[in-house]
Amino acid sequence: MALSLLERVQSWLFRALMGAVFGLFQALSSRTCDRRKLPPVENPLLTLSAVQLARKIRRREVTSLEVVQAYIDRIQEVNPLINAMVKDRFAAALQEASQVDKLIEEETGGEEVLADRLPLLGVPLSVKESFALQGMPQTTGLVSRRGVVAVVDAPPVALLKRAGAIPLGVTNTSELCMWSESHNHLYGITRNPYDLERVPGGSSGGEGSLLASAGAVIGVGSDIGGSIRMPCFFNGIFGHKTTSGLVSSDNQHPPVSGRFEEYLSLGPMCRYAEDLLPMLQIMAGPNAHRLSLSEKVDLKKLRFFTVPHDGGSVMTSPVDSQLLQVQRQVVEQLEADLGVKVEEVMFHELRYAFQIWDTYMGLPDNDGAPPQRFGDLLGTPGHPVWPVWELVKWMVGKSDHTMAAIGLAMIEKAQPAAAPASILRHKEKLQREVEELLGTDGVLLYPTHPNVAPKHHHPLFRPFDFAYTGIINILGLPVTQVPLGLSREGLPMGVQLIAGKLQDRLPLALALHLEKSFGGWRDPGAK
Repeated sequence: MALSLLERVQSWLFRALMGAVFGLFQALSSRTCDRRKLPPVENPLLTLSAVQLARKIRRREVTSLEVVQAYIDRIQEVNPLINAMVKDRFAAALQEASQVDKLIEEETGGEEVLADRLPLLGVPLSVKESFALQGMPQTTGLVSRRGVVAVVDAPPVALLKRAGAIPLGVTNTSELCMWSESHNHLYGITRNPYDLERVPGGSSGGEGSLLASAGAVIGVGSDIGGSIRMPCFFNGIFGHKTTSGLVSSDNQHPPVSGRFEEYLSLGPMCRYAEDLLPMLQIMAGPNAHRLSLSEKVDLKKLRFFTVPHDGGSVMTSPVDSQLLQVQRQVVEQLEADLGVKVEEVMFHELRYAFQIWDTYMGLPDNDGAPPQRFGDLLGTPGHPVWPVWELVKWMVGKSDHTMAAIGLAMIEKAQPAAAPASILRHKEKLQREVEELLGTDGVLLYPTHPNVAPKHHHPLFRPFDFAYTGIINILGLPVTQVPLGLSREGLPMGVQLIAGKLQDRLPLALALHLEKSFGGWRDPGAK
């Protein structure tokens, strides 16, 4: 559906303004280039999935100590380049790996008993720093929270540990997990392993970068606007945003408020598609039965749909031609492999995706309590931040906050007190149309982002492009992020696979199929 004349003018003015500001930024910024490359993966243990590693460890074909040491060696090799892991627990992890090997030596029940009771026994794990991991920092990049150490484990972390996984450390985030670049003044900036001058995404960017660098095999992320899917997209790995409310968000920072619980999802991130389902089965804990993950999925019996773009939103960039092309290739592949017809559809309301996300993030909870303000959280555990003053301090290099965080706090001040009725109507119409289309047997292809990984700080000038992922949070639908090879620039491409509520197993099954067709993760250090 074509844009109206007013919308076209608004789009032109917005892009002209952002272009002018971006030009000024380029003129004032330094021109240093980082052309260093990651070393290639050489240890074959680093090219096995978590499922395969766990099986080999149980069968005593390799020890947990060998696997954990291989990942520690890799982290020490790549982290100086990518700055993804911000605090390690290597000594404790090696000790736990030794205990795993001793347990396996003494086990008399056989491999099947261990597989059932401890499916990830001895497998290394990385954890986003916003999750509580006992003994590790939990600052979400705030200088004011320096020294805050978790005294418990967040529920999904505890469940993964109970399944035998061994945490290696915690990874970087954006400030308070609310930006698409993992950068803060406590830990610094995390880099994309395919190009160190580009972003790894946010807020789970440390996880995405480390996993793609083969510094971890599985990890955990959280997602309220794309914070699992964007890092997975930019770093060429797999990730899954669950149906909302399935995985506990307790012991995360920042804590949920307002209606965030309806939009926030926690889920697995990994290099190999076969690890997604067992991780979700563990992380969902008592809610896992609601997903029927053990039911076999026959892809030939599913209905498939594709939406190539948001219809031309004023707020977002046009989708890159390479991403449009690779999504068309997925359509062709599915039609050839499965004998299905993939129907192209459009939803007019998608062009209001950012406005819908922004409006619903500001709604009060059922008791009328509004969400805690971002500016207030920036000052914790002290006083709220005054964004204008922080901007002045930032201009002279004295602020503890990034420009992205300050800008978000300023935008927050300008939000309307009441939710626009038109936006509420757009959301309800979109929710109804998407749910009716997908039902219990539909999967929808949708771009993750309009462009491949941008250069550092460039998201400041296209701040609303995350709407491609954020809108799915508001709809509460499950999404699997799948890599689809590399662009002409050597950067990862991918697509979102969206299903109806509680139908998480559908996109997970499709991810396995597409991994075989498109090659899955690619070593960023490969020659």
